[in-house]
Amino acid sequence: MTSPTQALSVAGVSIWLDDLSRSRISSGNLADLVATRDVTGVTTNPTIFQGAIGNASDDSYREALSRLAAEGADADAAIFALTTADVRDAADVFRPVYDATRGVDGRVSIEVSPDLAHDTAATVTEAKRLWKAVDRPNTLIKIPATKAGLPAITEVIAAGISVNVTLIFSLERYAEVIDAYLAGLERAHSGDFDLASIHSVASFFVSRVDTEVDKRLAAIGTPEALALKGKAGIANARLAYELYEQKFAGKRARDLVAVGANVQRPLWASTGVKDPALPDTLYVTELVAPGTVNTMPEKTLQATFDHAVVTGDTITGGYAAAHGVFDALTRAGVDFADVTQVLEDEGVDKFIASWHDLQNTVATALDEARR
Repeated sequence: MTSPTQALSVAGVSIWLDDLSRSRISSGNLADLVATRDVTGVTTNPTIFQGAIGNASDDSYREALSRLAAEGADADAAIFALTTADVRDAADVFRPVYDATRGVDGRVSIEVSPDLAHDTAATVTEAKRLWKAVDRPNTLIKIPATKAGLPAITEVIAAGISVNVTLIFSLERYAEVIDAYLAGLERAHSGDFDLASIHSVASFFVSRVDTEVDKRLAAIGTPEALALKGKAGIANARLAYELYEQKFAGKRARDLVAVGANVQRPLWASTGVKDPALPDTLYVTELVAPGTVNTMPEKTLQATFDHAVVTGDTITGGYAAAHGVFDALTRAGVDFADVTQVLEDEGVDKFIASWHDLQNTVATALDEARR
């Protein structure tokens, strides 16, 4: 019997786990998810690493922290060593998937420091440093889709480095992300890089959109506004896929693909359902289309495997309805441009806060190890 996760694979959707820890790797849990839940990749972010390394009940980092303390490492150096080691080990777990899919899947992402989100040059330097340190071809370096991040994306792709562009909320910014990717490929091609070796995903956030829009709809309070709750996130993602189809059907992208380039796949991020009134697999079953990635927290992954109903492509036939949702949101008084700017700002700020918490946690652990 075909499981829902297998059905997603048949429909052209790759499943990536949105979580990573050293104990998940060493216990064999990650390999088991590959074997039993059809997981083909992993994404990480500063909040995930803060949860893993800062977990008082998980002693899998203790020995490494003691060694790093003895070597005189400060918090930033220790974090760099711990996180790149985890990503390197996870990439080794996924190497068979990477080989079997010719580099499409089997990917593990690691993010540049969120403190650099508004510094183009520093982001480029850190991305190259992470790529060299992990030293695995199936790595993706995560760069946020801030205004400063866009030229960094181009520069890093031009250097032959594969990139996961994160924190995308608006169609306007997504179009700029695609253009930044294509510009990087053009430069890589002129620099004689093998374009086939460069991969990228564009992480378009879903549930956070509904959280912010639904809060505004509740404040408006009209029956028309309340009827739109829970609809903006999926509509926004569907229109992102429409834009993806349009942009990669254009001559600029087709010319690059003709010389070996890969398209930049849409990735649905923030797919854990926040509103208990909504189905727990909503952002999985309603966002099925060929060539997409859905990165899920484990709770959503297990719910998907257990009871998701996968009916094939649920995106490409819904463009008109998705445009209708946004027309209705405008009539209701929702300023969606403001929504997406708030979400981008909050997303960066939340990752910065997690990063600083992680720095404090690791600094304390290093001090304790030196006593």
